[in-house]
Amino acid sequence: MNYTLRHTTRYHYSAPVTLCHSEARVLPRETLHQECSVSELAISPLPRVQAERRDVFGNRVLYFAMEDVHQSLDVTVITQLNTQPLAPLPAFSPAWENVAEKLNSDSRFDMQLYRLDSPFIRRNDELAAFARSCFTPGRPLVESALALNQLIYDTFEYDPSFTTLATPLSDVLANRRGVCQDFAHLAIGALRSVGLAARYVSGYLETQPPPGQPRLVGADASHAWLATWIPDWGWLALDPTNGTIAGEQHPVLAWGRDYADVAPLKGVMNGGGEHQLEVEVDVMPVTAE
Repeated sequence: MNYTLRHTTRYHYSAPVTLCHSEARVLPRETLHQECSVSELAISPLPRVQAERRDVFGNRVLYFAMEDVHQSLDVTVITQLNTQPLAPLPAFSPAWENVAEKLNSDSRFDMQLYRLDSPFIRRNDELAAFARSCFTPGRPLVESALALNQLIYDTFEYDPSFTTLATPLSDVLANRRGVCQDFAHLAIGALRSVGLAARYVSGYLETQPPPGQPRLVGADASHAWLATWIPDWGWLALDPTNGTIAGEQHPVLAWGRDYADVAPLKGVMNGGGEHQLEVEVDVMPVTAE
């Protein structure tokens, strides 16, 4: 599928900002199933310094610094990209516990990186117990992972008012509610707690207006899901918020151990007081004429 992505992040400050150093992960990365054209980037006010690099996960990271006094910050990225369908799922996959055992001796850096604790996700017995109804002895890994994805979709309520970035996974699990970030973290924590490798993926999801209603500009959403490693196949991307496999309708922005590694915009500044954040996202399919 071909998409035009438009992502705007806008901050309004209650007091002047005299110095600002920011790091943004708002430039979509290329993957085995996604090709990106050159992104159009607009930052207001204009930064004194601007540079791009790749982080340890291969994500595109934009650094910029502002030294002029300002009371608002506007970052807009427009990207044309193409997504391709995933390869068919393997007809057979090894038992999940055999994969977990082999991962114990896997020397690849990324395999171990995605099995360990991270800033928002700590492995524990509670998460392992949650996973056990799906990861029964001898069950194939793909079947188990799909069951976990469906379990979260079926038994948790999407509730934006319940959680913040600081809400621990134990609260999400106990109350059975949260948002896409929470559900991705929960699935990752469950997978890691039974010895498997899983990573956090940030990206986008097109939203559809109600029947008969016009499409609203800026009304689409940033989204989050996860991917778990399947030997001899690759990373299986799962969207527990919607109970689906994340495929060509899930444009990818970045991935890492958890949200802390892929935050769209973060930094330090002098001044500013309190701030108000606005985010506008458009995921526009491009059809051939």
